[in-house]
Amino acid sequence: MSSKEEPWRQVILSEKSTIWQAIQILNETPFKIVLVVNNEGILTGTISDGDIRRGLLRDLDLASLITTVVHRNPLVVPLEVGRDLIIQLMTINKIRQIPIVDEELRVVGLHSWDDIHSIQVRSNLMVIMAGGKGTRLHPKTKNCPKPLLKVHGKPILEHIIDRAKIEGFSNFVISIHYLGHMIEEYFGNGEKFGVKIEYLKEETPLGTAGALSQLNPRPETAFVVTNGDIITDIRYGKLLDFHQNQNAQATMAIRTLEMQNPFGVVETNGVEIIGFEEKPKSYSHINAGVYVIDPKQLDLLKKLTPYDMPAFFELIKENSGKIVAYPSHENWLDVGSQDDLKRVNNEAIF
Repeated sequence: MSSKEEPWRQVILSEKSTIWQAIQILNETPFKIVLVVNNEGILTGTISDGDIRRGLLRDLDLASLITTVVHRNPLVVPLEVGRDLIIQLMTINKIRQIPIVDEELRVVGLHSWDDIHSIQVRSNLMVIMAGGKGTRLHPKTKNCPKPLLKVHGKPILEHIIDRAKIEGFSNFVISIHYLGHMIEEYFGNGEKFGVKIEYLKEETPLGTAGALSQLNPRPETAFVVTNGDIITDIRYGKLLDFHQNQNAQATMAIRTLEMQNPFGVVETNGVEIIGFEEKPKSYSHINAGVYVIDPKQLDLLKKLTPYDMPAFFELIKENSGKIVAYPSHENWLDVGSQDDLKRVNNEAIF
C-alpha cells in the first residue's frame, strides 16, 4: 500500500537518520512519535518530543544520530490484539501510541489514541443477516433466535450494533425470519440503542445474500453486510474505507485458518523418497462473514430468490465486477455451536 493509505509509514526512520529529521516528522505528522528501524526493518526503538528535549539538554545537536536519543524496548503489540486491550494498555502506561509488529519485530502498523477514539460519522447502511434457525444450537434456539442468545449478558446482535456504533454507523437493517418478532420486540426502531433500525422480513429463507434484493429504498452508497452470529473486533469503518480505496464492487473480510497435520509427511518422486516434513502446517483463507457491497450490484439479484454470499460474489465477478478480499486479524468467532457459545462467554477478549 502507499503511504497515503497507511499514514503511519511516514513516521519510520532508519538508525542512520538525524535528530533534525526526527523533529521534522514530529512537527509534520499527527502521530507525535518516530519509529526507528534497523537495516532489516526491525523496530529498535521509538522517539518522542520528550526524548529529543532530553537529548538537547545533554548538549547533542540537530545533526546527531537519532540512536543517541532513541527509547529502547518500547511497548509493542502483535496484530491480533483487540481494540479494548489496546485502550487498556495505553491508559495504564499513559501513552498515546503503540507500534504493531510481526513475529520478527518488523513494524506493520501503529495504534494511536486519537485514531482509536475518533468516531467518523458514517451514513452508510449496515445490514445484519439474522434470519437463521441456529439448528446446531438447539435446544437454546428452540424458543429464542440465535442472534438474541446472550454473550457476556447481552445478545450477540447487540454486540454487533455496539461495535458498529463505535465505528460511526447508525443506520441498520436487520433481515429476520425465524422468531423474527422477538428481535423486533427487543430492538424496536433502535431509538433506545441510539440508532435507527428497520427490518427485512423473509417469508422463506433467502440465504446470506438473497434478502438484499428486498432493500427498499436501495442504498445510495456502499453498505456493510454482516452475519448475525459473528462476534468480532473487526473495524467496520476500515473495511469500508478499504473497499472504497480498492474501487471494488464487493469486498469480503477473510481470515487465515491454520491447520496442523497430525502426521509426518513423506515427500516422494515416484518411489524415491526425497524428503520429510514433520507434522506440517497448512494455511487457507476463510470467509469471515462480513462484507461491503456496491449498491449497483443489487441489480444482479432476482427477487425472492435464495443466494448465499459466495454465489453473489461469483455473480458480480461474472459480470466484470471487481471483488476483493480484506484480510482481518481481529478477534473473531462464528457462534455456530454450543461449544462456540461457551467459549465466547468464557473469553474476556470479546
